[in-house]
Amino acid sequence: MVIHNLELNNSLANKYIAELRDVNIQKDSMRFRRNIERIGEILSYEFSKTLSYVEKDVVTPLGTKKSLLPENDIVVCSILRAGLPIHNGILNYFDGAENAFISAYRYHPNNDAEFEIKVEYLASPSLEGKTLIIADPMLATGNSMVAVYETLLKHGNPKEVHVFAVIGANQGVELVADSLPENTHLWIATIDAELNDHGYIIPGLGDAGDLAFGSKL
Repeated sequence: MVIHNLELNNSLANKYIAELRDVNIQKDSMRFRRNIERIGEILSYEFSKTLSYVEKDVVTPLGTKKSLLPENDIVVCSILRAGLPIHNGILNYFDGAENAFISAYRYHPNNDAEFEIKVEYLASPSLEGKTLIIADPMLATGNSMVAVYETLLKHGNPKEVHVFAVIGANQGVELVADSLPENTHLWIATIDAELNDHGYIIPGLGDAGDLAFGSKL
């Protein structure tokens, strides 16, 4: 897997990541969502450099200009519910993309730290031969991302697979690298070293879904 990690080069993304982590700033849910959206935009711009381009004539009021335009058929799939802000950020740059939505959550059958991933909802166009982006702010254990990818294959085999995330842990990155196709690209803003006993990223930022949309039962 090819890893594109924004934190390896200083940029404005540092500020957005810091605000997402900050226990005082992250209490503003609207700002929290917007910062995830901004990172989605930055990742989209970097990702756009790897697309296939074709030369086309663009007619202006005063003449014609040849321009190189992307030709990939892109499908953006976000993992509900935390993935919605980063999904919006991607669409701000790829407004012509098709959209897919999938649910994946941790199910604790024994009310302890052990869990399994439940995937219960999927709405997706055909993925056959297309460029698939799977978006989720948190890449913790990596189990959700793997389960989602395997479920999406019911709708066809994509030509390319790209994973977009805000924060990950080494363990999750390694699992995705081992489980998804070898030529998968990971676009991520920062990677933390470890997970705690409950599978949460340390130091991370907390529960992205709750911070963005409110706590759940």
